[in-house]
Amino acid sequence: MRAKPRLSPTLTILRGYHPLKDAVFGGVAEVARAQFGAQSQTIQAIGVQMRGYSETRARADVAMMRAKRRARGLVKPMKRALIAGQYNWARAQFAPGDLALCWNGLTGSRMAFMQGARDAGAARLFAELAPFKGYVTLDPEGLNAESSVPRQKSALGDQPLSPARAKDLANALTARAGRVGQEAGVLPDAPFLFCPLQVPNDSQITVFAGWAQSVQNFIVAVTQSAQSLPEGWHIRLKEHPSSKVSLTALLRWAEAIAPGRIILDNRTDTFAQIRASKGVITINSSLALESFLLDRPVIVTGDAYFAQPGLVTPARSQEELTHFCAAPDALAFDQQHRMALLGYLLDDYFVPMDGTKLDQSRTKAKLKEAWGC
Repeated sequence: MRAKPRLSPTLTILRGYHPLKDAVFGGVAEVARAQFGAQSQTIQAIGVQMRGYSETRARADVAMMRAKRRARGLVKPMKRALIAGQYNWARAQFAPGDLALCWNGLTGSRMAFMQGARDAGAARLFAELAPFKGYVTLDPEGLNAESSVPRQKSALGDQPLSPARAKDLANALTARAGRVGQEAGVLPDAPFLFCPLQVPNDSQITVFAGWAQSVQNFIVAVTQSAQSLPEGWHIRLKEHPSSKVSLTALLRWAEAIAPGRIILDNRTDTFAQIRASKGVITINSSLALESFLLDRPVIVTGDAYFAQPGLVTPARSQEELTHFCAAPDALAFDQQHRMALLGYLLDDYFVPMDGTKLDQSRTKAKLKEAWGC
């Protein structure tokens, strides 16, 4: 049970150092102050406290294991001591009924900050951009596969996304510009599955990649499974536009290993490739949700709140991925379940944001949920 807000609770925000992130934090602080009488403070960085708690070692171990950049050699014990000290410091800052607000908060130091708040009896809100433009995520439980999104169709409410709204959202889908191209391109008539790759060191991968463990291993797995495709089929792969880690060399190797079965296409527009495909393969990219709007079946190999039969086809092993690639025409989905999830996400879960202004009603609901009141 979450602690209810004290008579005058304190909202402690770990600064985001980005205009949009700090605008989200400011919007939450405004609602917390107006609706719950909360004081707010923004800390510039997480402090360090040497005096520890019985849980310090275990909490530091988990945060270290999830860090985006794994420390090695002589650096490892120093980083571990830092994260342990940050956990100790964060725990000492909070009292039951307070609230911690952090961007992401799933890895490394920010995870230590949020763990310290929880163990002190404070409520928490994890913040992140939502997959759909004009929305953000505020969740008291966590993000992505650790979010509070219901896993049962019956718990998604009775307000599914309407066909007209789904069509409008589909028409508005715009691929992100970046290191790879988003050109119109000419796609083949031959049937294919599209595999949009993710950022290798994103928390979606470092924490929730599942059996593949990394984007690099995923490429190898897809290359192996491509050998089982029916005659005339292929898999098209595309690197993430925001990734600073080039995977081109590995992808060229994949093309050489499975000629005609694996094709790297870093130029053609992402959504054009989804529309032209017979289905999508991903670890756990939010492009899966956008593929719902385009009525494409999706194979998911990692952990995600949408990795549920009916919404997608979960592939929990190399063998399962190979099995599904062998019969791509058999991939299917439950349209009603998909529209129920999208309706819940857009009308209940995600918080609308107009420019830098958060929707106050939805923000208030998220704060009430965090405080359990």
